[in-house]
Amino acid sequence: MRTSPPFLTSLWAATAIVAATAIPVVAQETDDYAKLGPNAVAITSDAAYLRAAFAPDYWAYAPFTKPQFTTSACSIATVTAVINGIMGQPEWASETIMSQTDLLELTGNAQWAALSAEGGDGVTFQQLVDFTTAALGAVELGRDVTVFHPTAATDVSRAQMIEMLVENEASADDAIMVYFNQGVVTGDWDGPHISLIGAYDAAQDRVLILEVDQEWYIPYWTSVDTLMEAIVKPTSDEHGPLEGETGGFVMVRAAG
Repeated sequence: MRTSPPFLTSLWAATAIVAATAIPVVAQETDDYAKLGPNAVAITSDAAYLRAAFAPDYWAYAPFTKPQFTTSACSIATVTAVINGIMGQPEWASETIMSQTDLLELTGNAQWAALSAEGGDGVTFQQLVDFTTAALGAVELGRDVTVFHPTAATDVSRAQMIEMLVENEASADDAIMVYFNQGVVTGDWDGPHISLIGAYDAAQDRVLILEVDQEWYIPYWTSVDTLMEAIVKPTSDEHGPLEGETGGFVMVRAAG
């Protein structure tokens, strides 16, 4: 769960002093840093692959990838994007596009709702698997769930990761959700996060992340190796029940 960046805290403190004393305060220089570190590139800076390639997942899922409705709701936001992307735009004018709260109501899962509420703990990797399976059943969408949960960044696990990315990139019939340490990729906070993979550029060995954390980010590219590092990094003890959690892929694919 995010906290206010240090530079904002300093700014708010300075504002409070001005209000209380009516004496002008000169703001101190802060230790702000670039929005994305060296391991990620914003889609607005590099969209060449999407202009040249078929990229079926990007076009199917990007329109349905919406901001998580709380700071703890990345799991429900991502699962909702996947289900909406598979089902597509509703046929009739009277039908709305399913929201994150709609899906929570359909599943009737009080635990998922509590973990996704503001201030909630967020979900473990296994809970993401379980909640995804339950959500697919709730909307009567016949899909299988395949799990990739590596314990280390080995050659074997990397090969498995690439195999799933290649399969996923071939059509929009399947989707991959990634559970990862967001800070390894973005250079920001050290914490677990879930978003949707929007494309795999094999020539440059990189992945496009369709962020649901849209208060802070737009979609960005990162290398396969960086994403693997983010997947296998254990969650720190500051995240309570999620301490020690590592990530992976949860792939939703056609049944059979």
